Amino acid sequence: MRLKILLATVTGLFACHAAFAQEAAPVAPVAPVTAPAPDPANILDLELSTGGTVKILMRPDKAPHHVERIRTLANRGFYDGLVFHRVIEGFMAQGGDPSGDGSGGSELPDLKAEFNDMPHVRGVLSMARAEAEDSANSQFFIMLSPMLRLDGKYTAVGRVISGMQYVDAIERGEPPANPSRIVRARTEAAEPTLPVAAATATAPATPVEDAVGKKAVESVLRGDLQEDKPKKK
Repeated sequence: MRLKILLATVTGLFACHAAFAQEAAPVAPVAPVTAPAPDPANILDLELSTGGTVKILMRPDKAPHHVERIRTLANRGFYDGLVFHRVIEGFMAQGGDPSGDGSGGSELPDLKAEFNDMPHVRGVLSMARAEAEDSANSQFFIMLSPMLRLDGKYTAVGRVISGMQYVDAIERGEPPANPSRIVRARTEAAEPTLPVAAATATAPATPVEDAVGKKAVESVLRGDLQEDKPKKK
């Protein structure tokens, strides 16, 4: 008898569930989202002396003038043969200076900062600068580990999409005893062929964020990403 009651109860539950399912509106299938193909002009190929090629997807929607600067210099052959002159374990690898010591840049004018919402996580390419915010020129750094306190203080330009192991193999030191080099740097197309979305503006800093930012700048100026010697004109 108990078994019959139990079976009846279970049958009733299934019947209720079926009725509820029939009353519920059918859920339309969600179409898969396909990311747009990147413009080859925004893919920077860095062939390194560490044994392979690093591909970096640059973001003109975030930093259009800095992306254009790197594209221009790379396709001129400006970066070919330059060393990574400052490489700090657990932090970043900095290069792009023709003088090889952090004091130089290209003959082009310095760039106005384009701080954006790209976080300084592992693999991000960002622009080195002097103390003045609008002093980035040719030097850049690639993050070896996250350092979010740099956000909003340096212009992030893109991120490594393949070949990060060749970045990890860059010789450490300030300067390294046997510095690793950029053998060749080019974008995969000389000119953009796809439209660029509008750049994303950064929200104004809150008092707390501003205080954190000031501490970050003080930390960096004590040591690591600024071009801390006068530029050779």
